Amino acid sequence: MAHGDITHIDIPVTDKERAKGFYSGLFGWQIEAPPGFEDYPMWRAPNQISGGGLAPRGEGFEQPRSYVEVDSIDEALARARDLGGTVLMEKSEISPTSWWAVLEDPDGNRIGLYEGTTDAG
Repeated sequence: MAHGDITHIDIPVTDKERAKGFYSGLFGWQIEAPPGFEDYPMWRAPNQISGGGLAPRGEGFEQPRSYVEVDSIDEALARARDLGGTVLMEKSEISPTSWWAVLEDPDGNRIGLYEGTTDAG
């Protein structure tokens, strides 16, 4: 994916098994937890491009969150601050070659950022 592409969408859930059955039954999504991420079932749409995860619902994560790929999370967070955004979660490691962060735009929309590559097996 290229800079600016939506690369991932997390859906907050309270019951992962129920959510897996619902989304696979409704949309035909393939849902499984990749090796190393056993508590994080990931979904793939039939187009084999769209995808994301079923993540635990919690405070600050009550609605689906899209993740946008960037060349540098550090630069994107600095630019977001300059443009009036708020950083909700600083850059955090997913794997040795990938990172994520969360920001809020001036209208209160929460957007995830993704940098790197993830080899999930």
